[in-house]
Amino acid sequence: MNKNAIKKFAIEARKKLIDSVTDKAGMLGITEKSCSEPVTKGVDFEVYQTIAGTEVTLNKRQCEQRRRLVTQIEARGFDSVVEEVAYTWFNRICAIRFMEVNDYLPNRVRILSSEKEGKMEPDIVTQALDVDLNLTAQEKEEIINWKLSGTSEDTDKLYCKLFLKQCHQLHDILPGLFEADSDYMELLFGISYTNKDDIIYMLVNPETGIPQNNFNVSALDEEGNPIGQVEIIGWLYQYYNTELNNQVYDGNMSKSRISKELLPAATTIYTPDWVIRYMVENTIGKIWIEHLRAVDSTTDERVIAERFGWKYYLPEAEQEETINVKLAEIRTTYKDLKPTDITCIDPCMGSGHILIAMYDVLMDIYESAGYDKREAAFEIVEHNIHGLDIDQRAYQLAYFAVMMKGRGYNRRFLRGRDGKSEPKVYAIAESNEINRNHLKFFGAHLSNMERNLAVMQMEGVFNTFVDAREYGSILNVDAYDWEILERFVEDLDTTGQISFESVGSEETQKNLRKLIRVAKNLGQKYDAVVTNPPYLGSSRFSPCLDKYIKDNYSDVKSDLSMVMFKHALNDLCKQKGYVSFITTTSWMFLSSFEKLRSYVLKEYDFISLVDFGTELFEGKVGHNSIVAWVNRKSNTGYTMTGIRLVEYCYSRRDEKEKEYFNKKNYHYTKQGDFSKIPGSPVAYWVSERFIENFKCASLSAYADTRRGLQTGDSGKFIRYWYEVPLYKISLSLRKDKIDKSRKWYFFNSGGAFRKWYGNIINVVNWEDDGRDIKASGKAIIPSEERYFDELVSWNKISSGKFSVRYQPYGIIPGDASPFLHSLSKDHSIIIYAMGMMNCKIASEIMKILSPTLNFEVGNVAKMPLIIEKKEVINRIVETCIELEKMEWDSYEVVLDFQHHPLLYKNVTIREAFDKWEIKCNECFNQMKSNEEELNRIFINIYSLQDELTPEVEDKDITVRKADLSRDIRSFISYAVGCMFGRYSLDEEGLIYAGGDFNQYYKKVDEFLGDANGNILATSDGKALKAGEKYGKIKTKNGWKNLTFSPDEDNCIPITDEEYFSDDIVARFVEFVKTVYGPDTLEENLDFIAKALGNKGNTSREVIRNYFLKDFYKDHLKVYQKRPIYWLFDSGKQNGFKALIYMHRYDADTVGRVRTDYLHRAQKYVETTMQSAQYTIDNATTASEKSKATRAVTKYTKQLAEMKIYDEAIAHIANQRIEIDLDDGVKVNYAKFQGVEVAQEGKKALTVDLLAKIK
Repeated sequence: MNKNAIKKFAIEARKKLIDSVTDKAGMLGITEKSCSEPVTKGVDFEVYQTIAGTEVTLNKRQCEQRRRLVTQIEARGFDSVVEEVAYTWFNRICAIRFMEVNDYLPNRVRILSSEKEGKMEPDIVTQALDVDLNLTAQEKEEIINWKLSGTSEDTDKLYCKLFLKQCHQLHDILPGLFEADSDYMELLFGISYTNKDDIIYMLVNPETGIPQNNFNVSALDEEGNPIGQVEIIGWLYQYYNTELNNQVYDGNMSKSRISKELLPAATTIYTPDWVIRYMVENTIGKIWIEHLRAVDSTTDERVIAERFGWKYYLPEAEQEETINVKLAEIRTTYKDLKPTDITCIDPCMGSGHILIAMYDVLMDIYESAGYDKREAAFEIVEHNIHGLDIDQRAYQLAYFAVMMKGRGYNRRFLRGRDGKSEPKVYAIAESNEINRNHLKFFGAHLSNMERNLAVMQMEGVFNTFVDAREYGSILNVDAYDWEILERFVEDLDTTGQISFESVGSEETQKNLRKLIRVAKNLGQKYDAVVTNPPYLGSSRFSPCLDKYIKDNYSDVKSDLSMVMFKHALNDLCKQKGYVSFITTTSWMFLSSFEKLRSYVLKEYDFISLVDFGTELFEGKVGHNSIVAWVNRKSNTGYTMTGIRLVEYCYSRRDEKEKEYFNKKNYHYTKQGDFSKIPGSPVAYWVSERFIENFKCASLSAYADTRRGLQTGDSGKFIRYWYEVPLYKISLSLRKDKIDKSRKWYFFNSGGAFRKWYGNIINVVNWEDDGRDIKASGKAIIPSEERYFDELVSWNKISSGKFSVRYQPYGIIPGDASPFLHSLSKDHSIIIYAMGMMNCKIASEIMKILSPTLNFEVGNVAKMPLIIEKKEVINRIVETCIELEKMEWDSYEVVLDFQHHPLLYKNVTIREAFDKWEIKCNECFNQMKSNEEELNRIFINIYSLQDELTPEVEDKDITVRKADLSRDIRSFISYAVGCMFGRYSLDEEGLIYAGGDFNQYYKKVDEFLGDANGNILATSDGKALKAGEKYGKIKTKNGWKNLTFSPDEDNCIPITDEEYFSDDIVARFVEFVKTVYGPDTLEENLDFIAKALGNKGNTSREVIRNYFLKDFYKDHLKVYQKRPIYWLFDSGKQNGFKALIYMHRYDADTVGRVRTDYLHRAQKYVETTMQSAQYTIDNATTASEKSKATRAVTKYTKQLAEMKIYDEAIAHIANQRIEIDLDDGVKVNYAKFQGVEVAQEGKKALTVDLLAKIK
């Protein structure tokens, strides 16, 4: 099945249909703003003004259709009606396509295409007068005239007429999808087969449309597997909802509550066919196999399932003898079962995928019981299958899917047996608009007692179904006398009572029939309830839904899927019946569902479960872990079968189905064992030996787990430490030396997966003990007494494995980084706990307690902690912390960073990298050895030698290995830091990050020199002074001479050609020369250039291209989109670029950038362009002239770009904008963006002075 083609068509079709319907409405005088009154009207016509300014005349029938349309718009809104009309025609077109490809149309003439290959004219147009469509004489005359005309307009009129006549005819056999000819939707319909932009061409075009064999149920691929199935309807439904789904999840409604109109789009998920087969075969299929086993106790489940072709059926796991006795007793209830007795429902049926699987399994059952397929096709619809959905469009497709499945088994199915075939599948109906006063006209032929009962029960149904589409199938319907209610509704008698009151009673009868059918579906119990329920958290419930769930399902109020699950267990399923659901795995582990788990484990048997992991579904939901399972409404102490497929994700996602049959993925568990684990998680894969460890003391006996600070406004109160002035940060990591006079304090807010140490790069505004945070009223401040303590922390939410890190004194823990501290203030306890929590056993434990990768403090506290070999373990842990800290401090973004690791004296940079690589490897190998030793020790302590091995994969070691490209780029970043005075070759660590620059660096006189470096002097011997430069740095031991001076004016230009003698490439070359010496300069530059891999003919060109194209991208990445070096950038033509250091910014910086650098650059480009133009005028060869011409073109574009940029930068320079480093990068950076530059006769240009942060 070509899902890409299906998706493309469905998304585009929705857009085109909505546009078409909106245009058609406008041509009837109906817009989103108003429904116009007629300009003039007569006895059987009305005239309306169109949005085009013309007039349209409607006949009597069309006037009635328009009135119905206006009534709907007034009741539901313009957009809702347009959406409904669009999707109804979409459904009908797709249904006709399916029917014509499979030759199911009554006339057996194609409507959308031709059986003749290559012929674009549909067969119905070719055979227009020969097809039996109940055409009137007038219609036949119109068709002849249109065909004779041959214009595209008349051809479209002809096609629309024939299409609508076919729809009217299809109403006779598919009334649930094709309404009678009075349908107001016809007014808003228009299609064309000649227009290549119309959806008909999009659908049937053999090159770009949906392949025909995707609809053909007889088509097979090369391996003999079916290509086309009625399930294509489900994919069309899901993809049709794509834009609505995106709007709800990613658009401007991503955090809003969901209305009943958008609920279907928000919860549309199409379940893979093999998963549904598992669910249906192990519920409905199991019921029949239980019947066969009751009849003959020697029946082999596996053999029977294979005979039926139920490949996903799971035979009963081996049970204890006492359990077998209970199971045999349950089977006796199925001994006299007949196929017609099995009732099943999908209460959230969507497009009917599960219903179709039910149909197939039931057909197998009927055939095995001696029924003919043609007869069984009717029996299944009449007795077995039931379905409901909140969405009308889903109902249409589910209804169609069931009807087509019946037609596939019996070619006379659509004509019915004793009347029309009516599947018991419905859209949820509401009672809001039903006229209750009309009840007096019903039940006249019932006895008084029956009629009074019917009226009372009818009122109960009315009350239940007020706003029913808000709640869907979770509604609880009382046990009513459905036979009396059905007779009551059919007994409408207005004879002799025709009056104003009785007007509309026939419409009321029609609505009552729908209401009773839906209520009956919800009010009875079933042998099997199988569904994929809507996934929606309580934060997105509509107010009505939220209140209803709190009132009726308070113990599962946080998740709609679990509300549906409990409703299915309690209210929809018969005793000893089966329930199968597929949802996210949250209910299996989260504490909010602990009551539900305890209830289900106590009252119901888990028969089987398939844990799919992530990527089972497409789209956003695909990122969630998904599970399907089967419960029986009994409690026998059953040993369940669990299939674990969680490892088959991402690149292995397509292996899930194959691995379903791999026995190594099977686990057999007594559900009673789950209660032995704290919180009773459904940890079906865990061994008894592993579970035994939970009898030991938990971590909470030795340490307290706590949540950290939640500021309530991270944008206001949290920064990266490198954004703010260094002198305002409390730098002490000793609790007794915390400087309470500072504003910013180090803050642990999680970060990337990392063990042992690190991820401390944030600060929080905790000035005056958090005065501003507390005053905001939004903060949650637990455990304040533990702030600045020695702690062990972890990431609350992780995309990988569980890990913990040592947090030294002086740091405030954040909400994203929960923590533990020793109850006895014993340092050795938290060190020991770290050892266990970073070993394999802890990872396995957290898969049980927190498999959703949300590591809450309560779950972590439940870890069993066995204390043995404490001294040995703690020595290893302390070494791990030391190794990790050493590696962490080698990062430039870390406060304790001292110097770049490639700074070695008397070596080349190649030799420096080799030394660094050796050091990294030694550190990495030592860490890996330590971690494996810890695993070995703890595996022995927890007696899990048969289940776990100590080996650690390289990817799980969080100290890094050397990486040439990355390390050379970080070396360049360090060099830029030295250029700006942030770092220095003459003093380790961070030198300057805010404050008075001249307090850290001192200027000295700079003298003129000759080519050999000799200072030039005047005739009287005085040295010639060239100016001043920064020549001294303040150190702990006083002022010291600099070997590499920081930039004087905080602006370093980056140019694509060498315009400035002190541009960034020149300064970098000077830096390399200073570090490694002049003798190896070229060798070092070549090595650097090769590591960068940028284009260029020389090493300097490569380095220049790196600065032009990639340096800032790297800087943004390393500094997590909070750059400290800001790039003034004129645009794509590389006309002008220059870096400044944010912490050295002052109000004159922009002016200096403009006058001292931008204007000089403009002059350089103008001069260079004149030189190129001279070359063109005097070139002697074609290649020389061509090269110069390209250069002139380039310079012309650059000058145009710089001209606009100059106007923008002048605007800002004149404002002399100040920045406050406490506001952070995001706020300050924005002050220089979005400058409007006026253009004569054109819309103003918006110019960013600084490169965009991407």
